[in-house]
Amino acid sequence: MNATELLKEFTSAVEHRDGKRFAALFTEDGVYHDVFYGAFKGREKIAEMIDDWFHRTARDFRWEMFRPVSDGTMLYAYYTFSYVSTLPEAQGKRVGFDGVSILRLSDGKIAEYREVANAAIGLLDIGFAPERVARILAKEAAQIKARPEWQRHTE
Repeated sequence: MNATELLKEFTSAVEHRDGKRFAALFTEDGVYHDVFYGAFKGREKIAEMIDDWFHRTARDFRWEMFRPVSDGTMLYAYYTFSYVSTLPEAQGKRVGFDGVSILRLSDGKIAEYREVANAAIGLLDIGFAPERVARILAKEAAQIKARPEWQRHTE
């Protein structure tokens, strides 16, 4: 499956709440690093993330990937992502954000997924209080700065 097909299958499985289909795109020990919920390792946990976590407080997902670039071991794509939030603060509004997906590949499967997301847009659309947005963004900043690539910048 080429990069465009992989990304289309990836987003379609999320939109259709098909955790099993989504998890099948990953290696057995694959990891999905979610910007809100943290890391999910292994196909069972990744399927659970889609079926139980993503759809717990949201519905009507839309996820599109654009301009994929891959060397066969890494795949990058710009994305737009939105959903109708069922959280009380959102009052049934469609909220969304954009970012860049970063996929490490192994034998045609996803070994690791992470993203750089502009999550603040969606958090503000939901209607979260500024203090809550600040706590969420602080958690995300800590996770980003804990990565090896940040070591030189945090010394």
